[in-house]
Amino acid sequence: MASPLAVALGDPAGIGPEIIAKAWLRRRSEGISPFFGVGSLEAVAAVWDGPVRAVSDPDEAAACFDEALPVIRVDGGENTRPGHATLDGARNSLHALELAVGLTRSGAASAVVTGPVSKAQLYAVGFVHPGQTEFIAERCGVAGDMVAMMLAGPSLRTVPVTTHVPLRAVPDLLTTELIVAKGRTTIRALKRLFGIARPRLAVAGLNPHAGEDGALGREEIDIVRPAVERLREEDAEIMGPLAADTLFHERMRRTYDAALCLYHDQALVPLKTLHFDDGVNMTLGLPIVRTAPDHGTAFGIAGQDRAEPGAMIAALKMAADCAGRLAAA
Repeated sequence: MASPLAVALGDPAGIGPEIIAKAWLRRRSEGISPFFGVGSLEAVAAVWDGPVRAVSDPDEAAACFDEALPVIRVDGGENTRPGHATLDGARNSLHALELAVGLTRSGAASAVVTGPVSKAQLYAVGFVHPGQTEFIAERCGVAGDMVAMMLAGPSLRTVPVTTHVPLRAVPDLLTTELIVAKGRTTIRALKRLFGIARPRLAVAGLNPHAGEDGALGREEIDIVRPAVERLREEDAEIMGPLAADTLFHERMRRTYDAALCLYHDQALVPLKTLHFDDGVNMTLGLPIVRTAPDHGTAFGIAGQDRAEPGAMIAALKMAADCAGRLAAA
């Protein structure tokens, strides 16, 4: 029997505790594999009156999963109220993340799913990473440029080559080597985690109309095309550079398994337009499986029973599917 999934609950003042409780309620109808929360037990109890059980390890969590939502309690955040972020709550979310990743790396959990955190609050308590992705990569001993962020929904997967940087900085950050590295990470993950024997990768251009053969910019000629040629050395089908304005319509999406995009919004706007309520953020290139719902803490609706659990459910199901393929390989 596979180990349960470890779910870091995220900021206790956000919607993480609520959506994980709602996911547990739909465990049977959605076919969700056993999981356990890691974080503030009090934060769950503050937004949900269903059965919650404090457990000490993943085996105990798996044994009680049918009867109650199991949570490995992490100190801190006891006095945090829904919608009211605190530094104590941020420390709790950081310690929960570290424990959940450690349990997954040890094999006690089959994958890690991370709830939404507040970066501003984390930075205030000394967090030095751009986000949870980079933190997890470091804990797994993987260099930051060897991992990639994939956004995935039922009809689209996108991978941004550059992420949280100003748009004006993107052309200077793009290199052929960076595109090749992210492309190779994506191809290998599509094979390893999604079971696609020969992945089809579409590479977007940077400029309107993919540069119009240099009339609207030379990045496609000087940077992107050489990367595409090098990626064609992989056991995969590579297309590009392609104009981004025609890359995401329904017929085009059927021609590729993932789109390699060159900046944040080029990847996230289409994904969130199509799959706002069931989009998953997945980290590629790690020795473990990590997924997350593709949304934030939503402090403004925390504790009001308004949070939709669709993205968390999708993250749980994707984590279990990918962990199963990884274990069988």
